[in-house]
Amino acid sequence: MRNVSRTAIMVLAGTALAAVMAAGCATAPLRTEASTSGIRAAEEVGAAKVPQASLHLQLAKEELSQAKGLSARGEKDMAVSMLLRAEADAELAVALSREDAEKTEARAAVESVRQLRQDNK
Repeated sequence: MRNVSRTAIMVLAGTALAAVMAAGCATAPLRTEASTSGIRAAEEVGAAKVPQASLHLQLAKEELSQAKGLSARGEKDMAVSMLLRAEADAELAVALSREDAEKTEARAAVESVRQLRQDNK
C-alpha cells in the first residue's frame, strides 16, 4: 500500500508541475524585440522611400500589431507565427532598401565612367 501511495503522490506532483509549467508558458509575455528592431532598421535605411521596401515595412508593422492582438486574446502560437512574419517582412524591407541604394550607386558610377570617356575623346 505504501508503494501505491508514493506512486500516486509522484503522479499527482508531476501532473501539477506540468500544469504550472503550461500555465507559465501561456502567460509568458510576447517577445517582440526582434520584430521591433527589424522595423526600426528598415526605417533607418530608408525603406519608406523605396516603393517595394515601403510595402514590406508596412506589412511588418501591421503584422506586429496583429501579433500583439493575438497574444492579448491568448492565441500564443498564432502570435508567435505573426511575429516571425513581421520579422521576415522587416528584413526584406531592409534588403530591398539596400538593393535600391546599391543600384543608385552603380548607376552613378556608370554615368561617371561615361562622362570620363566623353571628356577623354
